[in-house]
Amino acid sequence: MIFKPKFISFDCYGTLINFEMGTTAKVLFKDRVPVDRMPAFLDSFRAYRLDEVLGDWKPFYDVLENSIQRACKAHGIECLASDAVALYAAVSTFQPHPNVVEVLEAIAPHVPLVILSNSMVDLIPHSVAHLKAHFHAVYTAEEARAYKPRMQTFEYMFDQLGCGPEQMMHVSSSFRYDLMTASDLGFMAKAFIDRGHEPTSTNYGVNRVTDVRQLPALLGL
Repeated sequence: MIFKPKFISFDCYGTLINFEMGTTAKVLFKDRVPVDRMPAFLDSFRAYRLDEVLGDWKPFYDVLENSIQRACKAHGIECLASDAVALYAAVSTFQPHPNVVEVLEAIAPHVPLVILSNSMVDLIPHSVAHLKAHFHAVYTAEEARAYKPRMQTFEYMFDQLGCGPEQMMHVSSSFRYDLMTASDLGFMAKAFIDRGHEPTSTNYGVNRVTDVRQLPALLGL
């Protein structure tokens, strides 16, 4: 099926930008976490990040700080004040996944591009600059005062665009943060870029692609 959305919205970290938070934490904690326990430690850090964004909004730095402290406590690992600083600072250096820039540049002349990110106003410009393509709009959790997967984040985007979900496509590599909510909200189309960091599902009406270069075909490009 070919879709003709008024806007196409993208998750940023993990979907467009290679969100190397686990790799960064692995290097940061290599002298504190034994090799055989590192996978479980990183899984906890990832899970706590999701848990931290489900309540009232707080700065993304606090999300990372609380998450790494909770992971360290759960695994009996020393947590340093400098850990959250290093993790947050790394985000602005993360680069796009392969072929993302070219695909965005191919789509932009035909469908306005939008980013909806669990980011901060002062942080997201670094990632947008790495992506190079022209974006019609970039919205953050800080502006929405809520993080995905909460509906409030998406509703903020709809209000700003003056456009409902039935006229939009949303693209993400995450069911938990994006596509479950996008399904509940009734997006015209949903594309799941399967990057292997979350299980896939056939129960949310998504169009699964294994390579971002398959995305333009969904738009008839």
